[in-house]
Formats: sequence, structure tokens, C-alpha cells
Amino acid sequence: MTDPATTPRARARHFVILLGWVSLFADLCYEGMRGAIGGYLAVLGASATAVGAVAGTGEAIGYGLRYASGALADRTRRYWALTIAGYATNLVAVPLLALAGSWPMVAVLVGLERLGKAIRSPAKSTLTSFAAADLGAGKAFAINEAMDQIGGLAGPLLVAAVLVWRGETASGYAWAFCLLAIPAAGAITVLLRARRLYPDPRSLESTPPSDSATALGPRYRLYLVGVALVAIGLADWPLLAYHLKHAGVLTDRWLPVAYAGAMAIDGVAALAAGHLFDRSRRRGHTGAGIVALFVLAGAAYGPLVLASDAATPLLAIAGVALWSITRSATESIGKALIAAIVGRDQRGRAYGLYYLVWGIAWWAGSLLLGALYDRDRTIAAAVAAGALVAGGAVVALSARARSEI
Repeated sequence: MTDPATTPRARARHFVILLGWVSLFADLCYEGMRGAIGGYLAVLGASATAVGAVAGTGEAIGYGLRYASGALADRTRRYWALTIAGYATNLVAVPLLALAGSWPMVAVLVGLERLGKAIRSPAKSTLTSFAAADLGAGKAFAINEAMDQIGGLAGPLLVAAVLVWRGETASGYAWAFCLLAIPAAGAITVLLRARRLYPDPRSLESTPPSDSATALGPRYRLYLVGVALVAIGLADWPLLAYHLKHAGVLTDRWLPVAYAGAMAIDGVAALAAGHLFDRSRRRGHTGAGIVALFVLAGAAYGPLVLASDAATPLLAIAGVALWSITRSATESIGKALIAAIVGRDQRGRAYGLYYLVWGIAWWAGSLLLGALYDRDRTIAAAVAAGALVAGGAVVALSARARSEI
């Protein structure tokens, strides 16, 4: 977090690393909270239905409002204000969980935190995209994803350490939530420094957007169809963890370790994906083929993980690794592709719509795969693989679509 250099590429790199630190601190706070919410609700006496309602409502808020916030970012161009306001909710909502005496109050505060995510995500992705011209869109978003995963690993470990120290009681959780205010404050501090150093982040984009990348045309819309299919096929971790436990592959104590390993693979894969994406862009392509490649590479995760049992743990390991590779593409170069095909004046709206489509499709896919798993896990695995193959194919085809309306 030093002062920026003077060359355009160095300035872009410094800007992206500052935003990466913001992601690291913020995810440390959020993932720490997320990992503790289930246990905290149990301590407060909530039912399984209440736990599901809290999680589902929070995610619905987090994804459902992103298109509106993205459109607001484009219209006002107040990217910094929206990003700072969104991250500031962490500093308010997470420590207040320590004072929540009932699960409805927890639901309100989780919803507030997710509202902040909805406000900041399109604006922050747009900020990152401004550094793409000189640094490379793939590298810019890959750095952000890698640092994000570091925070995502550290947060649950911090909360676990606090609960070991203070006990798995309401008081112990209160201590954890209060301590998570420290990384939340760190995210705001770094963000304010970035705004001071780069008050007009649009100036980082030294290469003017081309005329062919100024609207949400057929190429972008076809890409969203592929994104929806990928989201349907990419199961959320809880379903994989449920299978690993009930099939006797892993015990409870090893599930967090498996998740940490998956996130580590995600971070490394994101950096590799970013490099390949930028190399494809330098050769004159959109980069959609690289996104499709990483999606297709992980298409076999479902058949491998859901076929595993106590006698075949290597299948589970391979499947989780493939799941992480595909996930890395959606979290890094999947966003970088938007910077490549959409002009900067509409990127807030483009990112907002991207997040909205992803959230709805992911929610629907989670319900579908869970229901199919209860009936026949072989069918669930086949549907997951088929959706990813279809999604990868559509993403690849989007490169051939016209970019204009």
C-alpha cells in the first residue's frame, strides 16, 4: 500500500492492489460472520426454517438489488460514494450482531449487510474495470479474487479461534462479531486512501472504449444466458459438504479444511485464468473462449463428488478441485469479460445485471440440484454437468455474436 508510480501500468497495478486489500479485509469480516451465523442462530434457539429464512432472505437482497445500484452508478458516476457506502454497512451491521437477542434481529442485520453488498458490488467491479486497459482485465480481476480468497480463509479461522477462547456461547459469538469490526474498519480505511489517490478512476482507462463496446448488445445478452446456465450447474458448497458428510467421505471437523483447500485452489486458478484471458485478448479475441475453457474444465465435478463415498475419497478430492477451478472463472475472468465487451459508461448496469442473473439462476439451481439429490444423486450429477457444458458452449458462442444492438 505504497504511493503509486507514475507510469500508467504501475498506477493501474497499484489501484487494483489497493482494491484487493479492500476485498481481503471485507471478506475477512463477511466470511467470518457467514461462518458463524448458523451456530449463533442455534444458540439463540432458531429453528432450521428460521436459519434458511435468514440465509435466503439475505442472499435475495444481496443479488436482487444489484441491477438498480449498477444503473445508479452509471447514471451518477459516483462509484466511490456507492462503494464506500456499501462497505460501511459491514462496520455497522456485523458488530451489532453481538447485541441481537433474537433470530429476527439477526435476520435484519444480515439483510443490512447484504444490502451493503448489493450497493457496492457493481460500483466496485466497475472501478476495477477502469484499470483493465493498461493492466489487463484478466489480471485485474484475478488479483482481486486471489486477495478476496485470502480474507475468506482468514475470517472463519479467526472466528473459530475466538470461539475456542471464549466458548460457543452467546458471549463468545458476541466477542467474535465485535472483533470482526477491525477488518471492516480496515477495508474503509484502505478505500478512503484509494479515493484520495485516485479521485477520478476513469482516468486510469487510457485506451478509449471502442464504438463496438458501448451497449448491452447481443454479445452481452448471449453471454448472460451462458452465465445463467453455469450458475444453475455450479452447486453451492453446502450441498457438496452435505454429501461428503453423509457419504462418510469426511467428518465434521474436516469439512472446513476441505473448504479452505477449495478456496486456495480457487485463488491460484484465478491467477492462471487471468493470465490466459489477457493473452487471448492480446491476440485479438474477446476472452470468452478462456472463460468457456475453465467452465468446461470443471464440468465433471458433480459426477466425481456425488459418486464418492468412504471408499473413494480421491474422487471427492478431484471433484472439489474441479469445482474450485470453475468457480474461479466465474469470480474473476467472468467479470473481466464484461470489461472487454461493454463500454465504461454502461458497466455499472452491466455488472448489476450480471449479478442479478447469476443470483436468480444460482438460487434456482440450488433448489433444483438439492431436490434431485434427494431423489437420485446420479441425476443431480448429470444435470450439474449438463448445465455447465451447455453454459460453457453458450459463453464460447457469445464471442461470435454482434457486439452492437
